[in-house]
This record gives sequence, C-alpha cells and structure tokens, in this order.
Amino acid sequence: MQELTFTADITVALSMLQDVSVFRRIWNFLTNPLFGNQPFTVMRLLGGIAVFVFAIFLSRRIGDLLERRIAKRTYIDPGLRYTIARLAGYLLIVAGVLAGLKMVGVDMTSVAVLFTALSVGIGFGLQYIAADIASGFILLFERPIRIGDRITIGEDEGDIKSINLRTTLVTTNDNISIIVPNSKLVSQRVINWSYGDPRARIAIPVGVAYDSNVELVTETLILAADGVENVLTDPAPRVQFLRFGDSSLDFRLLVWSVQPRRHFEIKSDINFRIWTLFRERGIEIPYPTTEFRMRPEPANSPTGEKDSSRRTV
Repeated sequence: MQELTFTADITVALSMLQDVSVFRRIWNFLTNPLFGNQPFTVMRLLGGIAVFVFAIFLSRRIGDLLERRIAKRTYIDPGLRYTIARLAGYLLIVAGVLAGLKMVGVDMTSVAVLFTALSVGIGFGLQYIAADIASGFILLFERPIRIGDRITIGEDEGDIKSINLRTTLVTTNDNISIIVPNSKLVSQRVINWSYGDPRARIAIPVGVAYDSNVELVTETLILAADGVENVLTDPAPRVQFLRFGDSSLDFRLLVWSVQPRRHFEIKSDINFRIWTLFRERGIEIPYPTTEFRMRPEPANSPTGEKDSSRRTV
C-alpha cells in the first residue's frame, strides 16, 4: 500500500515538473528575441497589437463622448462638433500606433527613415489615396462643407452625412448613398446650398408668345410666386425680361428662400401656378416652330421646269 502511494507521489511530481517545463518553454518562446539581439519578441508584438486595438476602441468612445458633451452647447455649430470629435479620434489612433510601435521595440528613427523611403512610392503608386487623405484633413480644418450641408457636385445633389479620412458620404433625395473621394470636393467645383447666408435666390425661366402683353406677364409671374411655401416676401420676387428668343419672349422669375435645398420643390410649385394662371389669363407659352415657304421656279431656270419649286426655311 505504501509502495503504491509512493509511486503515485512520484508520478504527480514528474507531471508537475513536466508542466513546469512546458510553461517554461512557452514563456521562453514569448520572451526570447526572434531576430538575434533585437528586442523584438512575441510578447512585445502581442502587447503592441493590444495597445493599438485599445486605441481604436478608445478613439471611438472618446469621439462619441465628445460629440455628446459638445452637443449640449447649442451655440457650437454641428459641423464643428463633428470636426472636433473626428480629430480627437485620429489623434488617439496616432498615439496608439506610436505607443504600440514603442512597445514592440521598433526604433522611431528607423520608422522615420522607412516613411521617407516609402514617400517616393506613395507619390507615384498611391498618389490618389494620399490626395484623398490630405483633402480629408483640408475639409475638416477649412470646413468648406460640413455635416448636414446640401451640396451639388456635377449632376448629383444631396446632404453630407459623414466626412471620413478618404471619402465623404452624400445621401440624395432618393435615399441613395454616393461615396465621393475627398479630393473631388477640394479640387472640383462644388455648390454648397447651406454655406454662409441661409438665403438663396432661385430662378424660374419661362417663355411667352410674341403677341403677349408684357405688363400682364410680369404681373402674372409675380402673382404665381405669392403665397408659395418657403418663398420669402423680403426680398420680394422679381421678373426679368431676358431676351427676344427665336419663337418666344424669354422672362425669368426670381424668388428668394431660406430653404434652398428644396429648390426643386419650390420650382415645381411655382411652375404649377404659372401654368394655371397663364391659362386663366390667356397667356400663350409657345413651342418652337419651323415655317416652310414654297415659291415657283423662275422661267429662265436651267432646269426648264416652270412648275418646280424651291423650299426655304
């Protein structure tokens, strides 16, 4: 019986020693340098990754917290709140990357030399991505467009939903999301309907027949803008006589609104009223016409055909 107990004790002791040996091997693998005398170890690598992941998590939490805290101060512009939160998040991520590299044991001087060498490659191979990132910081600092602004770029129009590091998200009236590279918003012509003074002038062109009463047309166009939703009475609507067109007298009705992002809806409402009032008052909206005149061929025509005709436009 005693021999069995002694044998069991020896077995337990050997297994413990074996476990200690396994843990020691694992510990040595984690802590021993991987490349000669360099301080780069698996433990440092795992620690650097953990710091980087924690920095990303912290940047999102801090950004949301800042945006909620600043939102209580109503005198601060919403676009400025978004910019502050984004910049704080980017700074935390940069700090996390630097701290992670430091923990891994990477020499910052070597990193600077590496980035200098890569700058040539970035300039040639990744120039568009670098331009988008640089443009993202320009948009955040200069703020030509802000969150919630209504913009028109090319044939697309919509509201700014987010300004990211490389792209900007624009949502149209059809609830379609357009992802626009930041460099396009910086280098191309962009119409910002919400920038500066909230008032904007909207033009509604219209043409009438040549025999129309000009004074009646002017009065009718002013009446068409009266009472339309989102149209201001100060400045008052105006009518401009633009030119004598090929088949019409061309006018333009000018109205002001503090809701320029709804200019399509405002134009539609006014056009409905213009059509109704013109029909009530007998004002004709012409359409392009082409007139053909036929005349007989001269008697001394080389063709010798008296009944032939020539067509003129």
